[in-house]
Amino acid sequence: MTAIEQTEAARPRGTRLPRRARRNQLLGAAQEVFVAQGYHAAAMDDIAERAGVSKPVLYQHFPGKLELYLALLDQHCESLLLAVRTALASTSDNKQRVAATMDAYFAYVEDEGGAFRLVFESDLTNEPAVRERVERVSLQCAEAISDVIAEDTGLSKDESMLLAVGLGGVSQVVARYWLASASDIPRDTAVQLLTSLAWRGIAGFPLHGAEQH
Repeated sequence: MTAIEQTEAARPRGTRLPRRARRNQLLGAAQEVFVAQGYHAAAMDDIAERAGVSKPVLYQHFPGKLELYLALLDQHCESLLLAVRTALASTSDNKQRVAATMDAYFAYVEDEGGAFRLVFESDLTNEPAVRERVERVSLQCAEAISDVIAEDTGLSKDESMLLAVGLGGVSQVVARYWLASASDIPRDTAVQLLTSLAWRGIAGFPLHGAEQH
């Protein structure tokens, strides 16, 4: 059950929940409010109302709006990194690996909760703690991709990282454009198109010590 689903299930005011379940419920409510309104326009009153709890209950779990936002950001940065790592490990076929990684970004932005907006479109990037988290997850995703490139091609760490940053950046930018444009192109077709573009480039680097596949 997602955090938002837990919010819906636990919304009636006065329901007693275990601490972890209450925290997840509050995070789900906060996600709905932050995605809809942005950080600056959102108020703790709105989040408490959305969760169906009193504001003191909300403050028992999160001392302030920034702490709540950061907890939510940590959750969804971790989800993105896990999705990328899972895609990279899903196959040893490099073309399929590129496709799986591209699809991980598309799936992430397509998630109905809109959590990607907190990571890629935050209105709080002037806050050092937010900027650090966003930059860190982008770097971690690139490092995961870079490790595979370096292992398979024999390129240097710096060269592999440069390519990995490019692949990750293209993936999330195109995925966000695809979603925002309400394109008639199905997700799998969009992923195939982007994979073809990326593969034509990355396949130009022969496998290190093996035949390319």
